[in-house]
Amino acid sequence: MMDPDNWSRHSPYSDPGRHAALLEAVPTDIPSLSEVARNIIVHYRGSGLELPSYSRNDIDSRWLSTILDIDQKRHPKPLAEHREATERVQGCCRDHTLFCVGVLRQHGIPARSLVGFAGYLRPGYNHDHVIVQTYDRKTQRWVRFDPEIAEPTEALPTPHDIPAGPDAPFRTAAEVWKGCRAGALDPDLFGAGPGQEFGGLWFIHNYVLIQLAHRYGDELLLWDAWGAMCLPDGPDDASMALVDDIAEHLIAVESAASPAEAARLDGLLRKRYEDDERLHPGTTVTQYSPYGDPPRTVPIAQSPAQ
Repeated sequence: MMDPDNWSRHSPYSDPGRHAALLEAVPTDIPSLSEVARNIIVHYRGSGLELPSYSRNDIDSRWLSTILDIDQKRHPKPLAEHREATERVQGCCRDHTLFCVGVLRQHGIPARSLVGFAGYLRPGYNHDHVIVQTYDRKTQRWVRFDPEIAEPTEALPTPHDIPAGPDAPFRTAAEVWKGCRAGALDPDLFGAGPGQEFGGLWFIHNYVLIQLAHRYGDELLLWDAWGAMCLPDGPDDASMALVDDIAEHLIAVESAASPAEAARLDGLLRKRYEDDERLHPGTTVTQYSPYGDPPRTVPIAQSPAQ
């Protein structure tokens, strides 16, 4: 459990800036919200469509305000009004989630992104994925949902209320890391796709750090790197030990037995995140490219909404 009040305010990444009124007009029930997210953003790889080259670099729009700027330049109309799929903002699961988190926070509803791996997108494999976690005040519990999944499937019968736990359809990066380190999970079955370089233990290691950053409002791109992150030839022993410890703390705070215990653990983990320069990004990150473009240093000190 977590203190809901921590997650009802915008981060620099979810802040819509001048587009706040657009978010206020979006419905907050999970099916409708997810549908609007899919109407604004098309998955740059997973859509099955031939997307235009002019929108190729949309995927690096790290701020929600930038995503909305792009959308409104192409479609100056309410967000729920239909956009042709090939004219939507190109993005991925992180962007669908960031959109939903931004809408929910704009309405004062606690929400955050949760980074991990989904076992329901491809049989026998666990894709890197980001989903939404929001607090339902009526039932007083946190609900996980995947805005990219429109209808129930055999592999994911409840896309609007995904169960939690180490054997659930979606597992956090911390849970996967712990399972791999214990020998209970095969790291080669986790990553961007079977047989790809972007998978395995080094990749899961980095995703634990991304999970930590997203928890504390640094909802960075999935191809950003900083601090203790490693390349495919890593991690070294010291970094393995660091991520072992962070993963344990992430699991503990997510599964705390009471709000008071969750708040205590969350405060300790937040302080550690803020104090340890290996864990949080500074004023810049190294931005890699899913397209194989050369990496570059990108400033992140201030969002366009600020």
